[in-house]
Amino acid sequence: MNQNNLSTDEHDHNHHSHEYSHDHDDQLESSSSQDTKGYQRTLLFSFIIITGYMFIEAIGGWLTGSLALLSDAGHMLSDAVALGATLMAFKIGEKSATHQKTFGYKRFEILVATLNGATLVFIALMIFYEAIKRFNSPPEIATQGMLIVATVGMLVNILVAWLMHRGSHAVEDDGHEHSHHSDTKKERKKPANLNMQSAYLHVLSDLMGSVAAIIAALLMLGFGWVWADAVASVIVAILILVSGYRVVRDSVHILMEGTPANISLVNVEQKLLAHPQVQKVHDLHVWSITSGLHALSCHVVVDGDMSIHESSSLIANLEQSLSVLGIHHATIQVESLSHPKNSSHSEALVCDISGQAPAGNSHIGHNH
Repeated sequence: MNQNNLSTDEHDHNHHSHEYSHDHDDQLESSSSQDTKGYQRTLLFSFIIITGYMFIEAIGGWLTGSLALLSDAGHMLSDAVALGATLMAFKIGEKSATHQKTFGYKRFEILVATLNGATLVFIALMIFYEAIKRFNSPPEIATQGMLIVATVGMLVNILVAWLMHRGSHAVEDDGHEHSHHSDTKKERKKPANLNMQSAYLHVLSDLMGSVAAIIAALLMLGFGWVWADAVASVIVAILILVSGYRVVRDSVHILMEGTPANISLVNVEQKLLAHPQVQKVHDLHVWSITSGLHALSCHVVVDGDMSIHESSSLIANLEQSLSVLGIHHATIQVESLSHPKNSSHSEALVCDISGQAPAGNSHIGHNH
């Protein structure tokens, strides 16, 4: 009789955990899809505006002979490519997981962000090269035409930057409204979408290019400083180079399965150990699948007499605790101190992953 009741309780609890897991995953998927839909609308409008004015600025730079305008037009071309690629990345990222791509295609967004950042670096180096040539032999520049085209370009970039900034905040605000943990959301700032950030930095650096071109045109009109065009180009190149480096650095960190910048492994360990049934934590790994979507895997050591029912309840409680830290995909292995592999573990929180077990260690795949 007691055995049957226990079996029934375990079934009910497992059924509840199963429903919770599906509801949680559906909520994450719905929120992610809704977020990208908002981003996609913003990117589409921005892409149309940037592409249209790119041709105008390129023609203006060619007619006036201004390197600042031509470099800005070239950067606008990279903006258009970046916005288009980012839009495509969000579309591809919506594809469901398969047996071959078990995490889906969300990592594709990070690949595009890396490409965008590398493009920024390449453009900056090209501007540096051309500016050096201009220093040696400055050409004739139609400064009035340059000033007009650069001013309109600045207004266009301000409009696009405002659209993207407003779109990002609208998505975050909508996410707050649908959150079941509004109090913790207020305490923790939502991390920026790296793909959207890389596209936004493209537009901002292009805006700086237009401002620099305006200043250069005014200096040439007022003082006849023909070298101001090349100086403005160098300043823009430095800004672009810094932005590109940061995007590449952050995206490579994600591709290398690095710990998210806004998550501390010590805080994660403390959160897990705060549960009275958890004695130790080891083999802890936290990484990002894409911007804002974090995953975790770890081993927790518990009392050897814990039942399957109790361990299922423990895992559900730990998953809820981790969601407060922004970790929504957790794989937790429960084991006891009597587990044979625990004798080979050190007190280190993290471990090295290898393809085979070292001598004297039966724990294949991890070195301690």
